[in-house]
Amino acid sequence: MRANFYGCSATVLAFVSCASYSAMAQVLTPFRYESQAQRHCPGDTIVWLDFGRGRYYLKGQRRYASGYTGSFVCRDEARNSGYRRSPLGLR
Repeated sequence: MRANFYGCSATVLAFVSCASYSAMAQVLTPFRYESQAQRHCPGDTIVWLDFGRGRYYLKGQRRYASGYTGSFVCRDEARNSGYRRSPLGLR
């Protein structure tokens, strides 16, 4: 019984270690200036990420580039890191 348990455990461990790494979170690279973020990801939209609220704001929104607890990031990186778009504050 014990040998069967260890055999199954080894099989599960081997499967998990060989699994795809596509489910891992993308690295979030925050920038102080919008131009730095645009150079980092030229094909993506730049957003203002508010770390305290866990939301990001687009360029036309009221809270874009405001506050001291945020940074400019690429929208795809923010989405892949679990941050949500703020639906409020459109001008």
